[in-house]
Amino acid sequence: MKTTISLAQTNIQLGDVEGNLSSILPLVKEAAGQGSQLILLPELWSSGYDLENREKYHHENQRLLPLLLKAAQNSRIWIGGSWIEKENGNFLNTFLLIDPQGNIAAKYSKIHLFGLMDEVQWLKSGNSIQIASFPWGSAGLAICYDLRFPELFRRYGIEGVPVTLIVAQWPTRRIDHWSTLLRARAIENQMFIAAVNCVGQIGKELFGGKSAVINPWGEAITEGSEAEACLLTTEIDLGEVQRVRQWMPVFKDRRPEIYDAE
Repeated sequence: MKTTISLAQTNIQLGDVEGNLSSILPLVKEAAGQGSQLILLPELWSSGYDLENREKYHHENQRLLPLLLKAAQNSRIWIGGSWIEKENGNFLNTFLLIDPQGNIAAKYSKIHLFGLMDEVQWLKSGNSIQIASFPWGSAGLAICYDLRFPELFRRYGIEGVPVTLIVAQWPTRRIDHWSTLLRARAIENQMFIAAVNCVGQIGKELFGGKSAVINPWGEAITEGSEAEACLLTTEIDLGEVQRVRQWMPVFKDRRPEIYDAE
């Protein structure tokens, strides 16, 4: 089975929810015109990293949600990206996946909050993984800092998913870590990794792009620059995952009884 994925490597404008939506809507149409079944938007694409004003963005995001649902329906494309949501009085960084019929198909709330940016002060962490179902197969969902936790990706690998989708705001000063970890997660779990980052200055931080789709061999089949906004589109052959896993049966050779912690 093959599918086509687009990554919207955008320059997020801090606090400008309307403007950020206006920027991504043409990319949704462009991706659909290129034959993509799915477009990924960066982490917190609608607002940028401004967690102190999370209440404001939650309300604005909910007001704009019908427009996003309509965009997916009009272009007949899946849309995925994270933004601020409020649930049971708690604010979450939630990866929202919308299907081509304009329905919310899956949600994943960021499990690993980034201590260096005091995310725990503003957000509640998620407590469950999320595997989304597509016509072409399944995919695990992850957000930014999750990339540093191989246990999450191994869980997705054990569950048999062929792709993990990652949305991020990853800074330029650690962009080599980003590129290295994307390849590591793909190689060790013999899966595709489709990961979108943003570019430009957001507040005091410069973000480093390098959005990429990595194949199960750890090779980038498409990759953005560190500085330029762009739309990356590529086709992936999910049969490659099965071929790699059969050729080198890493999962069969695991010894979880020795090293898996409870």
